[in-house]
Amino acid sequence: MTDEDRPQTLLRRLRWLFVFGGLFIGLWFAVVAGNSVGRYMGWMVPAESPGALAEQLRPYYRIAKPEGPGPFPTALLYSGCDGPSDAAERWSEMLVARGWAAIAVDSHSPRDFVDSDIWRLICAGQLLMGSERAGDVLVSIYDARRLPFVDPDRLALIGASHGGWAIMELLAFEKIWRLPFNLTALPEGAVEHPLQGVRGIVLAYPYCGAANRARRIGWRWPAPALFLLAENDSIAPADDCLEVAELLKAQGEPVETVVFPGATHGFDQQTRKPFSTLVFDPEIAAEALALAGDFLDRAIGEAPRP
Repeated sequence: MTDEDRPQTLLRRLRWLFVFGGLFIGLWFAVVAGNSVGRYMGWMVPAESPGALAEQLRPYYRIAKPEGPGPFPTALLYSGCDGPSDAAERWSEMLVARGWAAIAVDSHSPRDFVDSDIWRLICAGQLLMGSERAGDVLVSIYDARRLPFVDPDRLALIGASHGGWAIMELLAFEKIWRLPFNLTALPEGAVEHPLQGVRGIVLAYPYCGAANRARRIGWRWPAPALFLLAENDSIAPADDCLEVAELLKAQGEPVETVVFPGATHGFDQQTRKPFSTLVFDPEIAAEALALAGDFLDRAIGEAPRP
């Protein structure tokens, strides 16, 4: 090879490098997009019986309640995509102080999604989309109704981020009378409607983006809903949820929204996963919890304080 040939050879090699690099990147994006679409449509979600799913979830319920037998108004709590955190404890303490029982539902541990980094796949929509986790919400509602300390006619759903998305998916599925993708049937129970007793919904900085069905169709369940949003949320932008709220209002659903100035995603969560960008704001968290507590008391009728 002459000195004159070397630049041409190098250029050819660089071209092939760029070609193969581009093909690899394109293939990677295609796989990621295909997995997301498959999960969104339910094609890649294994379905199981409500009883089997309930058996997986029950050992991980974290229950807090006032003293005494009840029955108490009860809120079910669903965490963000990074799994259970101290935020659930903060919410549970607020609820118990107001005479409520609280059941924190863990969707991660039953699936062994406890590895330090697997939460990133959930947050990226590659595992456990909201449309799948909606089945956990439905099954846990049925489970709660059976507990002796729970007032089955005074239930509330509280979801943060991914947990809020799961609640919204369940409400959207109910509108089109479709099961969540991870269930083969409705849970067994002597109720007229799967959401019977749900009288209040609190959604803290939920994902309201393109993969959220409620963004397009809303829902029809008449329980009042409160969106608690962060002005500077770069993970689940507040504007997306404000659009959903406007759609729901146009459909006649009772919806309230609060946007906290300067707040970011996960403002009520102090514990963080490695390399997480969440920032805890104790003042905004306290304000959000107080607003949510007042909202829920109005929705179900104020509970006797312990």
